[in-house]
Amino acid sequence: MRISGRNAVPESFHPPYPFPYCGGIPHADPASDRQIFSNLLDKINSGLMRERQKDEEIVQLKEEIGKLKRKVVSLSKNSSTSSKSPSSDIVKKGKKKNGGKKNKKGAQKGHRRHQRESFPAAEVDKWYLYALDGCPECAGELTLCPDKTRIIQQIEIKDAPVEISEYRAFGYKCSKCGKFHYAQIPDDVGNAGLCGPTFTALIAYMKSAMHASFTTIRKFVRDVLKVKISRGQLAKLIDKAGRSLAVPYDELLKRIPLEQKLNIDETGHKDNGDKFWTWCFKAELYTLFKIDKSRGSKVLVEILGEEFDGLIGCDYFSAYRKFMKDFNVSVQFCLAHLIRDIRFLVTLPDREEKEYGKKLLAQMRGIFKLIHDNDDKPRALIYEGLKEIRENFLRIGIGEVPLKYDGNGKIMKSKSRNLADRFVKHGEAFFQFITTPEIDPTNNIAEQAIRFVVIDRYVTQGTKSEKGRRNSERLWTVLATCGIKDRSAFYFIRTAIQAYFNKASPPSLIDLDTG
Repeated sequence: MRISGRNAVPESFHPPYPFPYCGGIPHADPASDRQIFSNLLDKINSGLMRERQKDEEIVQLKEEIGKLKRKVVSLSKNSSTSSKSPSSDIVKKGKKKNGGKKNKKGAQKGHRRHQRESFPAAEVDKWYLYALDGCPECAGELTLCPDKTRIIQQIEIKDAPVEISEYRAFGYKCSKCGKFHYAQIPDDVGNAGLCGPTFTALIAYMKSAMHASFTTIRKFVRDVLKVKISRGQLAKLIDKAGRSLAVPYDELLKRIPLEQKLNIDETGHKDNGDKFWTWCFKAELYTLFKIDKSRGSKVLVEILGEEFDGLIGCDYFSAYRKFMKDFNVSVQFCLAHLIRDIRFLVTLPDREEKEYGKKLLAQMRGIFKLIHDNDDKPRALIYEGLKEIRENFLRIGIGEVPLKYDGNGKIMKSKSRNLADRFVKHGEAFFQFITTPEIDPTNNIAEQAIRFVVIDRYVTQGTKSEKGRRNSERLWTVLATCGIKDRSAFYFIRTAIQAYFNKASPPSLIDLDTG
């Protein structure tokens, strides 16, 4: 490189942009300058494009992070934030109480002692009396002290609790016509066959109330009752019990459309691998179960009819909303389910949705605090207070829902918006209990009634035929209804079977209090 003069520049130097000659610097070639400028523009544009791509990637990553957070929250649902059963919470580690200290075994401090009451004398089958002739220490004369008697009552099962009877009807030949004739065996014995009504009722009770499988029942009958019986025979006994309950069950089916208040729930049912649904209709004095292939509103139409004029307590499932809309039925949607959905909003990562949920929860707490603080007062006395909270709740639920918009200016879907849509369409249906005190704000009584059916499904794996479904819904109905009226379901089943074998009128579930 050769440099000459004070203001000289190297011969190989080319300025990065065109500039006029000054101070002895020669003007560069215009074509070369344009090429350099074009290259610089390409580099700048390339850099800007890379930055734009990074910005877009950041936006996409943020959206994916948001989705993953919402997914984590969704997977973290429990019985307090969703309709999941409380039993599902047992898979999660619970919080330790008392600062991590475990309670001691047995009765806790301050626990009142409870003792079993003695059987009354009328229920004692055998008496064993023990007396002393004299003092065991000095042989002195003793004076009886009735108030110092020591008593132990003991329950025991007989060695042979089963009685096997044989009925013989002798055959005769007529000397005149030559025909054979047999003596008449009682109809109830012939209709019962191998097993009498008490034995049949016991098998039906074990299968339904105790959720026992045929294998378990066979083991019990063999080991405890000392009787061998086949699975096929057990199935026949269950079918006889189911048929004996047809009239009491149908009696409730006819009565249920006349009820003024019903709580309804449904749960899944397996039948030979196919999906069915068990519907629970909880009235004040009885509970009716119905197994159906459908989970739709047509089951409600079939059971309640199109002219049903009562009030239904239920969750927000679509079948109830359709029945409500089609036939103008009054509904109280379960507030417990609503509270779970609101609590779920509080767990979301979005700050606005979380605040929205907190405001709604505060109103719900106000409702239940007002109810519980005035348990001993008529609902009418707190009507104004409940009405005010209801209006505040709906104002917040509809008017303060956080809205987000997409690039086209459309409102985006969100959990909060879904909840607000419910309030717009059915807001008043969440608060029917305010003006109709006969209905509960939650659907807990129906959920409690159907719980043992859920347990039965897990233990027995459902049914395997139409007969099995029919027998199950009838037996479950008897168990639940007898439980409401504090009556023995076993004795009701036995009485129904006895009537069936004798072709007599069966007992009534409606008149169970007087039966």
